[in-house]
Amino acid sequence: MFAVPENTIALPQSHAAPHPVRIALDVAARRERWAHLLRYDPDTRFAALVERTDEQEVWLMSWLPGQHTDLHDHGPTTGAFTVVGGSLTEVVASRGHQVLHNLVAGQSRVFGPDYAHQVRNDGVDPAVTIHVYRDGGRTVRPVRFDPVG
Repeated sequence: MFAVPENTIALPQSHAAPHPVRIALDVAARRERWAHLLRYDPDTRFAALVERTDEQEVWLMSWLPGQHTDLHDHGPTTGAFTVVGGSLTEVVASRGHQVLHNLVAGQSRVFGPDYAHQVRNDGVDPAVTIHVYRDGGRTVRPVRFDPVG
């Protein structure tokens, strides 16, 4: 048995939207929602809109070996992406420094306003990701990296 502190109260269920990572993981696990959209383009990274609501957009992307984004941010947008298959490298640029994150299937990354990054497939196999964008949709703005010297 355990005692419940006197100041503990039951709070009403929150109607706030789930975190973008939770949405990305949920969509990634439900292949029937996006498998029919999946394509691989030898010339450019493939992207397809899976779902759009008033609150967010969910995108499917595929990355053949060597495909990448340029360094960019998403303006006012917040969101996340989850690697469904394969592996990717994310380079995060902040205050003149770069940090590399090697991501494999099941791993997620979160981004917010002015979060500058590059995503690339350095592997030998294709990669597939699910992306969730809020507060402005799939906004992409190029960013110039100025290393501290």
